[in-house]
Amino acid sequence: MKRILLFVFTACITIAGTAQVQFGVKAGVNIANLTLSIPPSGYSLSSKTDFNGGAFALVPLITSCFLQPEILFSGQGASATVSGSSGKLNYDYLNVPVLFKYQHVSGLFAETGPQVGFLLSANEKANGQTIDAKDATQSVDFSWAFGMGYKFSEMGLGIDARYNLGLTNLSKNNGSSNGTAKNSVFQFGLFYIFGN
Repeated sequence: MKRILLFVFTACITIAGTAQVQFGVKAGVNIANLTLSIPPSGYSLSSKTDFNGGAFALVPLITSCFLQPEILFSGQGASATVSGSSGKLNYDYLNVPVLFKYQHVSGLFAETGPQVGFLLSANEKANGQTIDAKDATQSVDFSWAFGMGYKFSEMGLGIDARYNLGLTNLSKNNGSSNGTAKNSVFQFGLFYIFGN
């Protein structure tokens, strides 16, 4: 894991030394849920709304193609119903996606790439009580991002939409017989590129 991050960081610095790198900020809304391979009896999940925001770099590779590393706070989790009682599963992450981005001259773009998320906090809220779930949750979450958006010409402003497909089983206590729980997050937001 550390070797992968070191490689990505080194590659970004090397490319940045020979290219005109731009920097930006972004913020938006998450529609987050968890996918369960074997849902427990009487237990159902639905999406919850949360916040995402952070900074990114835009590194030119070849014509119309860029590398876009990001650092983002991301509120994830799900709303839960257990035997008629409702609650929320709240997972806060520091996500580091590294995306390959193709941008058309019209302003439309598509992007995809891996993302690693570092768990900042995890809790379950129900019936006025909050239970800390960080010790029972994997501290690192791997996912794959798929996105698209539009950058307004001659402006640094743009809009984007992204889906993060969770690849990691979040539960430390789930054996194979209990199935898996993985993040599933739609993100919609605005971004601004400085000095554009």
